[in-house]
Amino acid sequence: MRYSFLFMTIIILTLNLNAQITVKDTLTKYSYTTVSDFWAQMDDIFNDPNFSNAHWGVLIQSLETGEYFYKRNENKLFMPASNLKLFTSSAGLVLLGDDYKFTTNIYMRGRMDGSSLIGDIVVQGRGDPTLSGRFYQNDVLKVFNDWADSLLEFGIDEITGNIIGDDNEFDDLGLGEGWQWDYESDWYAAQSSALSFNDNCIDIIVTADLLTGQAKIDINPNTKYAVIVNKVSVVGDDSTTSIEVYRERGTNVISVAGTIRNSDSLKTFVTVNNPTQFTMVVLKEVLESKDIIVGGFPMDIDDMSSPVDYNELSKLFTHSSPNLKEVVKIINKNSQNFFAEQLLKTIGLEIEHFGSAENGIASCNSVFQEMGVNPENMSMVDGSGLSRLNLVTPKQIVSLLNFMYQHKYYLPFYNSLPISGIDGTLGNRMKGTKAENNVRAKTGYIGSVRSLSGYVNTGDNEPVTFSIIANNFTVPLKLSDNIQDLVCIRLANLRRK
Repeated sequence: MRYSFLFMTIIILTLNLNAQITVKDTLTKYSYTTVSDFWAQMDDIFNDPNFSNAHWGVLIQSLETGEYFYKRNENKLFMPASNLKLFTSSAGLVLLGDDYKFTTNIYMRGRMDGSSLIGDIVVQGRGDPTLSGRFYQNDVLKVFNDWADSLLEFGIDEITGNIIGDDNEFDDLGLGEGWQWDYESDWYAAQSSALSFNDNCIDIIVTADLLTGQAKIDINPNTKYAVIVNKVSVVGDDSTTSIEVYRERGTNVISVAGTIRNSDSLKTFVTVNNPTQFTMVVLKEVLESKDIIVGGFPMDIDDMSSPVDYNELSKLFTHSSPNLKEVVKIINKNSQNFFAEQLLKTIGLEIEHFGSAENGIASCNSVFQEMGVNPENMSMVDGSGLSRLNLVTPKQIVSLLNFMYQHKYYLPFYNSLPISGIDGTLGNRMKGTKAENNVRAKTGYIGSVRSLSGYVNTGDNEPVTFSIIANNFTVPLKLSDNIQDLVCIRLANLRRK
């Protein structure tokens, strides 16, 4: 075993070294590339023996002339990973508009007796993914504090009944089709719900308490909804920090295990079960922190013995999210799965009057047809690309990119994409090259899948669309990244003459 491990280490180091040499070679030898040489150079790159048992799908097209600079397996289906978010976000902009806002309605059920509401507060969710600190200077509770202030302005300082969360505008399928069961604790597999809060996650902050020598765990929001089991040990600075977080399936019992160094702190995230109940529990806690007395309980509407009749309710106020053009930035720059799933179901809600992935996809299909993409020749089962059942071709992705280039919502779409060497999931790639701050593209990753699709300008300032997808590779991820980066760098140096 010892020799096997050493052998594998040498292989990995050699592969990484070869990749680094290839990048350096590109920066020096190929300061400029001509179109006539480009195809052969691409063949050399994609024939890399490290990927001899993997599959590459590639299409590179000029937006000015329609000319294909390179293609390989462009009509074959590939797992796109998060490149699927290009389909969700573009269709969302086309169908809903860049100024669309998610809404959450707050109602009262009952009557007022002085400053007491003899009855319930009902919160009707419609898919807003932004009830968190993302747009509020990282203040997780800002929205709920504002709601509490609004209730006080209405003269309500006591609620004798319950705080009821209505999530019935969406289905109850929190996880996407084909998602792996072992994803459930991880932030990127947060459950979708019409009523959601803090990305349906709890922030876990682990530090070493220097006074006690024990590991300290703080959570945000600081709620009683979750039970934290601390299994973390403090180790010396000559050891390593290694933390694992696991939520027991179907519960909100969260185990935090591992080691943390004396001088370290670590922040991570874990999903919650039943986002609606989570949202209502935290809202009740915030109301009580504002000295609003709540006599009842936080409740998921599905647990009530009798239905809520909205004809008997009085709307107090409506909370609106930031514009969709800001939301798609989170989806694409940060590759935020939860936001993508919420958008897909919201499309279904707005077009088909019920929020489900099935309705969302059916609604998007009309847009895909406009893009020149036949929905029968692709497989889309979720909004984020986390499922391995999603299948698209590089040509379909390039058709989408070409369509959006001519669309009135091109700028909000383009501005939502990561910028090479600058921000998002491309923030640390292609730095120090002509491709830096030139490529706008969506990354994608799930096991043995790496994708990159978007826009780049050549050395002649000619706009180009591209899609580069690798499937079924077993070498380190860095090698696939290097190949994608090499292609973008050479495109940035490409000249007609």
